[in-house]
Amino acid sequence: MRVQHQQKTEPLYVLLISVHGLIRGDGLELGVDADTGGQITYVLDLAKALAEHPHVGKVDLMTRLIEDPQVAPDYAQTEEKLSDNARIIRFPCGPKRYMRKETLWPHLDQMVDRCLHYLRQQGRLPDVIHSHYADAGYVGRQLSMLLGIPQIHTGHSLGKPKQEKLLSSGRKAANIEKQFNFERRIAEEEALIQHASMIVTSTRQEVELQYGMYAHPDPKRFRVIPPGTDTSRFSPPGRRPLSESVEQSVAKFLVNPKKPMILCICRPEVRKNIKGLIAAYGNNQDLQRRANLVLVAGSRDNIRDLEKSQATVLNDLLLDIDRYDLWGKVAIPKSHAQEDVPELYRMAAKSRGMFINAAFTEPFGLTLLEAAACGLPVIAPDDGGPRDILANCHHGLLVDTLNSEAIGEALLGALIDKPRWRKWAKSGVLNVKRHYTWAGHVNKYVKEVRSLLRKQRKNLRKQQIALHSGKSPIPLAQHAFITDIDNTLLGQRDGQEALVEWLINNVGYSIFGIATGRPLDSAIDILRKNRIPMPDVLITSVGSEIHYGIRRTPDIGWANHIRHLWRREDVLKAMQQIPGIRLQAAENQREFKISYLVDAQTMPAVDNISQHLHALGLHAQIIYSHGEFLDLLPIRASKGHAIRYLSYKWGLPLARFLVSGDSGNDVEMLVGDTMAVVVGNYSEDLSHLKGAPRIYFAESNYAHGILEGMQHYKFGVTHAQSQARNQAVTEGA
Repeated sequence: MRVQHQQKTEPLYVLLISVHGLIRGDGLELGVDADTGGQITYVLDLAKALAEHPHVGKVDLMTRLIEDPQVAPDYAQTEEKLSDNARIIRFPCGPKRYMRKETLWPHLDQMVDRCLHYLRQQGRLPDVIHSHYADAGYVGRQLSMLLGIPQIHTGHSLGKPKQEKLLSSGRKAANIEKQFNFERRIAEEEALIQHASMIVTSTRQEVELQYGMYAHPDPKRFRVIPPGTDTSRFSPPGRRPLSESVEQSVAKFLVNPKKPMILCICRPEVRKNIKGLIAAYGNNQDLQRRANLVLVAGSRDNIRDLEKSQATVLNDLLLDIDRYDLWGKVAIPKSHAQEDVPELYRMAAKSRGMFINAAFTEPFGLTLLEAAACGLPVIAPDDGGPRDILANCHHGLLVDTLNSEAIGEALLGALIDKPRWRKWAKSGVLNVKRHYTWAGHVNKYVKEVRSLLRKQRKNLRKQQIALHSGKSPIPLAQHAFITDIDNTLLGQRDGQEALVEWLINNVGYSIFGIATGRPLDSAIDILRKNRIPMPDVLITSVGSEIHYGIRRTPDIGWANHIRHLWRREDVLKAMQQIPGIRLQAAENQREFKISYLVDAQTMPAVDNISQHLHALGLHAQIIYSHGEFLDLLPIRASKGHAIRYLSYKWGLPLARFLVSGDSGNDVEMLVGDTMAVVVGNYSEDLSHLKGAPRIYFAESNYAHGILEGMQHYKFGVTHAQSQARNQAVTEGA
C-alpha cells in the first residue's frame, strides 16, 4: 500500500541515458567529433528543464566516464551537478580512452551492471528510464527488463534511413557497415520499437516515414514532443556589439568579410553533405559574388590527428575549396566554443545572410530552431524534422539536398529577395517561442509520463501473479533466499505451505529465487502446480540461464559472460566417444547445456571425461548428480557461478545469500560465503560437506529442512515482525 501511495504523491525520478560523446554541464565541445553534436545539447537541456518542473524531484543523466589525456579531465568526474535536482553520473564502460559510438557495443553490459550498483547504493529506483540513441537504448532496455521500470526512448538518428541515404549517395554497403556497425544498431532499434513503453519523436514525419521503415511499429507508443530552444542564449542581433574574437575568427579567411554570410554549422561527417554544399557554392558564380560561405565543421588542432572518417571529410573539403578556387570566399574556423555558436548565428543574421543545413537526412534539426531564434532564415533538407519546423516557423525553404544545383539556386534566391528575407527573419523569432520552448516540451512530457505510470499500475493490479509486482525488488532488497526445487523446496505439502507463508512475511526483506537443473518452462510449470509464488530470480538448466520475475526477463549479460570458450557442437561430437551415456530428451537440451542419462557402471570417472575434452582443446563444466545425470555447461556456468554473478551484478554480498539444496549439482552454490542449508533428505554426494564452515545440515526433510536452516541462521523476519510492519505501512498510507 505504501509503495502505491508514494508513486502517486512523490515527485518523479527520471533516469536519462546518453552513452556516447563528450557530455559535461558547461563549455560543451560541440562538433569536436561526429558523436558530440545536437544530441548532447538536447539531452542536457532536457535534464535541466525536467529538473525545474514542479512534479519532477530528481534527474540523473547517466553517461560514460572517460579517462583520456586527449580530452578534458571533466569527463572523468564520477558526478557533476547541473542544478539542485539534476546531475550527470558517469560510469566506466570499456577502455578508459575516448571511443566513437560504433566501437562501444561490446562494452555496454558493463554500464548496465554499474548502474545497478549505483541504484542499490542510493536506495531508490527511477520511475522511468529514458534512453537516447540506439547504444543507450540497449543499456536502457536491459535495465528496464531487469528492474521492471518502463522505458522511454528517443532515437535522434535512426540506422535504416541513414543507411539508405548513404547507399543512395554512392557509398559501398561493406564500407558503411564497417564504419557504422548498422547491423547491430538496426537490430537494437527493432528491439526497442517492440519493448519501449513510449517513443518520443520530434515530428510526425519521423514516426511515419523513418520508424515506418522498421517491422511492426505500434503507433500507440509514439509521442510527438518537439524539443525546445534556449532563447536566453539564442536571440536576434541587438544593439550590443558582436564578439570581436568570433568576428575575427571568420574575417581572417575572407577577402570581403562585409558580404552576407551563408552559415553552416555541422560535424565533419559524410551525412552532413559538406561536399554537396561546396559544390553548390563552387558551381554558382552569382552566389559567390553575393555572399561568403562560413563552414563551422567541428573543432580541430590537426586534421591528421582526427579519426579517419572526419579527416577524410575535411581533406575533401580543402581539396574542393582549391578545386573551385574559393580561397578568400570560404571561412573554415579551426575551433569554436559553445558560447560562440549564438554569436555566429547573430553575425549571419546581421549580415542579412542565410543558415544552411545540407544534410542528406535530418531526423529533427535543432540548428534550424537556433537559427530561427536568432532571426536567421534557413535552407534545409526536404526530409524529416525540417518539414515540421518550417511548417511551424515559416522562416525558410526546403530543398532536395541530394541536388547540389538546387541548393545553390535556393540560397541565391533567398538572398536576392530582401522583403521575403525580412519576413522570414521576423517569423522565425516569433514562432520558435510559440512552438519550441523547453518548458512546453517538459509539460507535455511529464503529462505523458504520469499517464504511462497510471496505466502500468492499473495493469499490475490486474495481474497480482507474484509476491512482487511492478518494479523489481532485487536492487533494494538486503538479503536473498535461493533454493533448489526438486527434493528441496518440494516434497512435503505442509512444509511447502509453511515456506510460502515465510515468503509472504518476508516480502521486501528478501529476494526469492530458485536454482534448478530443470529448463525454464518446466521449472515454472512445477512451481505453479505446487502453488509456489513466482520467484524474483530463476536460475535454470543447472545455472546456464538466468531469468527474472513474472516477465521471464533473460539476463543477457549472463549469457554473454558464459559464452566464453563454449563450443557446443564440438563438445557434443567429442562426447560421442564416451561410453555409458546417452542424450536426454530434446526439451532438456539448451544453448548452454548438454544433458545425458548415465549408466553408472560403464561411464568413466568425471576426471577422465574432463581430460578427454581438454586433450581436444575443449572446455566444459561437468556436473554429475544423483548417480544418473550428467550435465555439460560452459566453464563459467553453474548454479554457484550464477549466484556469485548475481551477487556482483546487484551489489548484494554473498554472505547475505541463504541457499538450500540436496544433491551434487548444488555443491558450488553451497560452499563459500553463503549461508548454506542441506535438507535432511540429501543425497550421498553431499556427505563430504559435513563439518564445512557455513553449511548447515538440517534434520528435517524438504521445505521443513529449509525453514530449520533459516532458524539456525536467524534469517528473515518473524510473523509478529511482519504483522507489525504491515500495520505500520497501512497507517503510513
